[in-house]
Amino acid sequence: MQENFQLDLLLGLVENKQFRQLKEQLSEMNEVDIADFLDELEPEQQAVVFRLLPKELAAEVFTYLEDSEDQEKLIGALSDKELREVLDELYLDDTVDIIEDMPANVVSRILRNTDASTRSQINELLNYPKDSAGSLMTTEFIFLHPEGTVEQSFARIRKEGLDKETVYTCYVTRNRILLGVVTVRRMLLSTYETRIEDIMESNVLSVNTHEDKENVAQMFSKYDLSALPVVDDENRLVGIITFDDAMDVLEEEATEDIEKMAAILPTDRPYFQVGVVETWKHRVPWLLLLMISATFTGTILGFFEEALAANAALTLFIPMLMDTGGNSGGQASVTVIRAMSLGDVEFSDWLQVIWKEFRVAVLCAATLGVVVFAKVIALDRKSSMVALVVALTIVVTIIMAKLVGCTLPMLAKKLGFDPAVMASPFITTVVDALSLLVYFAIATQLLNL
Repeated sequence: MQENFQLDLLLGLVENKQFRQLKEQLSEMNEVDIADFLDELEPEQQAVVFRLLPKELAAEVFTYLEDSEDQEKLIGALSDKELREVLDELYLDDTVDIIEDMPANVVSRILRNTDASTRSQINELLNYPKDSAGSLMTTEFIFLHPEGTVEQSFARIRKEGLDKETVYTCYVTRNRILLGVVTVRRMLLSTYETRIEDIMESNVLSVNTHEDKENVAQMFSKYDLSALPVVDDENRLVGIITFDDAMDVLEEEATEDIEKMAAILPTDRPYFQVGVVETWKHRVPWLLLLMISATFTGTILGFFEEALAANAALTLFIPMLMDTGGNSGGQASVTVIRAMSLGDVEFSDWLQVIWKEFRVAVLCAATLGVVVFAKVIALDRKSSMVALVVALTIVVTIIMAKLVGCTLPMLAKKLGFDPAVMASPFITTVVDALSLLVYFAIATQLLNL
């Protein structure tokens, strides 16, 4: 959508109630852009414009509405007949996603307007754990018989494919047991008389219904998949997960990790849907925890109060040392957390990770140590002994911070916690306290404080 001109034009058509021209404009637009346009309208206007859309397009647009409150208001504005038409066009997994975000009264209305078979499938999907592959899958897929021919299989696809999530990848089963997979491309390149079992790929990647959905999403990226079959404990095919659903999971997990790394309790709701009080509740627990843990820094400063009084110049370099240590630890932790989330690093790799980060830390520490030594003498006009204290502290702090930053996330994962919790705010607090202890230990020895 051409944001300024096109948006103004569409809004003008709505205001002037020129619905015939509006319908023509909407018919030429992408469903994602139509959803963005609906977000700009008042709830009453949304319902009016939504009714102008053909039912197939309306169902697509409905799934792209980002705000669950908009979906709820739109459902409230539709008649039961209109709601049934939309639900009939929705894929089952999209219907389940919508239901999960709706209040009980809206869920009841949605279920009332679905047929018994669909309602049974929805309830089955809702019973899977929220973070499992079962909750992510759809049961609308094409399955073929191994003894069937390509011609018979194409006839089945033409008959049933219209209502399925995808027809490009078909699954071969016998008594619901997953035997293999075959693509439409492979079938097109085969003769009509060819049996499916002769052209199917029997080495099939699949996941169990209770597999963590983040692991499932990573499989799509690793193996470059467009769809992935989901089986139960007896290897019976119960559903498939498609690429678009996997990408949604990766986006959700990335957002959650970013929030945890910023010391915020994660939320799955859009920014403007979360009220001020709720935002406060998500942020203040971590702030309180970090504030209390930071009191150790004050305790250390109080313990070395006499040393600071004897050489006041030491005070000038405390902020630089603490910031450098925190930044060094943050670099290591973010790098390791990302590697773990991508599956590149496991806990069993801890020795390799520590060895690599140690070598990186030595190089960084040597570079910054030389620079800070020269700075303290040339720019700060302090003695060479003070410069040596600061430089040695920088060296030790960086090495220590890098090692802490790379090990804490792996340890957290091993203990069953989210590694993102051990990101910059927490590590910075730990490294701050350690850097002060190192600073005053070196200063006491070299300056005889």
